[in-house]
Amino acid sequence: MRQSLINEGALRRNRVIRRLGSVGLWLNPIFAYFFLWAPILILVLFSFNNSRSVASFTGFTLKWYSNILNNVMGAESAFSTEIMLNAFRNSLFVGTIATAISTVLGTMIALAMARGKFRGLRLLDGLLFLPVVIPEITQAISLAIFFKVVFDWAALISGERIFPGFHTIIAAHVTFNISYVAIVVRARLADMDPQLEEAANDLGANPWQAFWRVTFPLILPGVISGALLAFTLSLDDFVITFFTSGVGTSTLPVFVYGLLKLTVTPEVNAISTIMMVLSTILIGISLAMQGRNASRA
Repeated sequence: MRQSLINEGALRRNRVIRRLGSVGLWLNPIFAYFFLWAPILILVLFSFNNSRSVASFTGFTLKWYSNILNNVMGAESAFSTEIMLNAFRNSLFVGTIATAISTVLGTMIALAMARGKFRGLRLLDGLLFLPVVIPEITQAISLAIFFKVVFDWAALISGERIFPGFHTIIAAHVTFNISYVAIVVRARLADMDPQLEEAANDLGANPWQAFWRVTFPLILPGVISGALLAFTLSLDDFVITFFTSGVGTSTLPVFVYGLLKLTVTPEVNAISTIMMVLSTILIGISLAMQGRNASRA
């Protein structure tokens, strides 16, 4: 009798532990996503705040977005819609050029690593993930030092001083965007049957024809996904851009940082919300294309 009571108690404890474990597993992602999204949701909420105070929400309004469109700003902030639009154009220019270069080079690297067999393949594989895992501030400082050394060396040879500008920002963005494009395209190549390329070669196609008529159409969604991801990262980047930019080359994130040094106004929250929405749309398109490719594969 006593033993049966002990066994029944043990069964009850096990049931309670399992229920608590299931509840914990259910609550864990909720708390994790709340921790990640709560600051962003607060920023979005206060971009519609009827008061300039960030201490309390007093009502709903769209006037801060209207101020951005109509170049109206508080006297405490040196805001200008013209300057903001110029910074946004700079971001689009840098993002477009950096994405184009990164997409071509990243796709070539992915093809070489997925189909090639050569010495140093594992080393190249490790180097490919280096820009992804190292801290952004470390990469920014190293690039700033690299450009300084190169420009000093060029000045000694040519006698002309070279200053940071769009060329340094684009080169810096290419250095980290290549890895993201190569990783996405390589994942697509891993799902692709290499026998399709072999069949094209057996039917008389040379390697160039086999690539453009068989390989490239199959990996094109992955290439587009990698390009969208690279463009989003380039559009949002601040740290590396800040360390490698020059006079008159401020991008939109650098412009927003300049506003934050003066004061945190609702217009800054509105600009940040617009940037977040654009980035979310681009990343959503990239993920949707990758998911569709996976389902087809």
